[in-house]
Amino acid sequence: MTDRVRTPLEVTLAVWRAMFLREALDRLFEARAAWLWLLVEPVVYIAIHAFGYQTFHIHEVGGMEISMWILGGFVGFLLWRRTWLQVLHALDSNRAFFVYRQVKPFDAAFIRGALELFLMIPIAILIILFTVAMGRTITPDTLNPVLFPVNPLLVIVSLLGLWLFGFGFGLITSVAMKFVPELDHIYKMLYVPLYYVSGTLLPIAVVPEPYRDLLLFNPVVHGIELVRLGFLPTYHTDPGVSLAYLYGWALGFVLIGLALYRRFAKKLVMK
Repeated sequence: MTDRVRTPLEVTLAVWRAMFLREALDRLFEARAAWLWLLVEPVVYIAIHAFGYQTFHIHEVGGMEISMWILGGFVGFLLWRRTWLQVLHALDSNRAFFVYRQVKPFDAAFIRGALELFLMIPIAILIILFTVAMGRTITPDTLNPVLFPVNPLLVIVSLLGLWLFGFGFGLITSVAMKFVPELDHIYKMLYVPLYYVSGTLLPIAVVPEPYRDLLLFNPVVHGIELVRLGFLPTYHTDPGVSLAYLYGWALGFVLIGLALYRRFAKKLVMK
């Protein structure tokens, strides 16, 4: 009696499962309390910037309480940025596994991106619960201490769009960095400016024309503003914010990234 030959789908799922477990263990337990720092970073960031805004007597933005405004923006931005960076460095981090013919470059990129989405879900929930425990609300004049999305579907779809855009952007930039390794230095210099041009710290509604239209070219702006709008339907944002625009860029980048991974499959596994 011979062993049953596994189908390509079964092989792919087995590879994904093994790589997911390995990546999860590395992210959560590679260093002392590594899992804790995944949560501490956004909490400290939100607290510092909320304190900074309130120091200048800015207690709300667009009708939304300042802590909630920063929380909605940073969770969305962090999901996009972390997904991009994890996919960007997926090839180098998993190069030793490419000696196995079952493991493809896309497997490493997809698992890293999927793990980031998996980790950000509990992180976002814990941050919201922490904000509730601190007595924060969506609007500064409400007595209701409950802090949950009024339109949860819009929040979920917007965050998924940001993740998808980060995944596609990571695919494209990882291929580009394979041919021009020096691009990694440019990517690192973009970290801080991206906070401001993505609407994480700067309200889009207060940016004068024509600069506002320039910022709205960035799909991340649309995703972050839609997350806030999902929490508070009366939030004052730009009418040009569009979910279709976000997903158009996200799906386009994913398709281009997939085409590049297929075109340069042999190049991507080489040192």
